[in-house]
Amino acid sequence: MQEEVTEIDTQGLRCPLPVLRARKAIAPLPPGALLRVLASDPDSLQDFQAWCEASGHELLQQEQSEGGLLVHLIRKTG
Repeated sequence: MQEEVTEIDTQGLRCPLPVLRARKAIAPLPPGALLRVLASDPDSLQDFQAWCEASGHELLQQEQSEGGLLVHLIRKTG
């Protein structure tokens, strides 16, 4: 069984908007839920690391495609 993932697209937004949108999107999700954030801001790599560390959420993965798309996968903690 594959886990359900909530996805938000923040491409074209600059810091701090991707993190703010992620914070809003993750709030109603139950503990253990997954959030995938698509971003184009290169600063989002460090921003999501810092936000997850501060909020206690688990940053599972960060990937960058050849086209520059950044994908952040976050698990909400309880």
